[in-house]
Amino acid sequence: MNHDSPIAAEGLPFIISAVLITSVCVYFQWTWAAVIFGLTTLWVVWFFRNPQRTTPADPRAIISPADGRVIRIETVDGHELLPGPLKKVSIFMNVFSVHVNRIPFGGVIDEIRYYPGKFLTANLDKASEDNERNALRIDIGGGEKLLVIQIAGLVARRIVCWAAKGMKVNKGERFGLIRFGSRLEVFMPPRAQLRVQVGEKVRAGETPIGELP
Repeated sequence: MNHDSPIAAEGLPFIISAVLITSVCVYFQWTWAAVIFGLTTLWVVWFFRNPQRTTPADPRAIISPADGRVIRIETVDGHELLPGPLKKVSIFMNVFSVHVNRIPFGGVIDEIRYYPGKFLTANLDKASEDNERNALRIDIGGGEKLLVIQIAGLVARRIVCWAAKGMKVNKGERFGLIRFGSRLEVFMPPRAQLRVQVGEKVRAGETPIGELP
């Protein structure tokens, strides 16, 4: 996957629209409207930023798939796509976070499943089951698998996934984004050692959230 442009391509229609509206306001000298839409344009560009990241060289590290804040850590019995027990880390992205998502651990994507759903506030626990979401299961070798789930939020109404079933992916590689505030969850093998705590801020492609001993 090659999605290393400094601005995610999915943001271009929003940016162009905002620039055109701002230009019209400037042309007709609608000062306050021009200021408002000018600021909106800057915010949209900022939202769809796609920065370069340096992924840790440690082959054992499971890295964060999203920028944001860890809001929940738990051990669960499993998921319909992956039997448990599993260690689950939930990360909330607000509207100011980088929204490009990255692969937490290298391997082969052996399943992708989309779930239609609601658009509840993504920091609510029930969003994990009720909201629109997209799950990627990654075969990481050695008979183990890892699950990462993109979850839409109250404002986020579009999940974008650039990955495909059967694709070999590398740790830190970009695989999608969610527009305008959302949540990501990572389900790790039970032997994984956690490297983060609730409340901690993390960066996609850089912050280790777990480690395979």
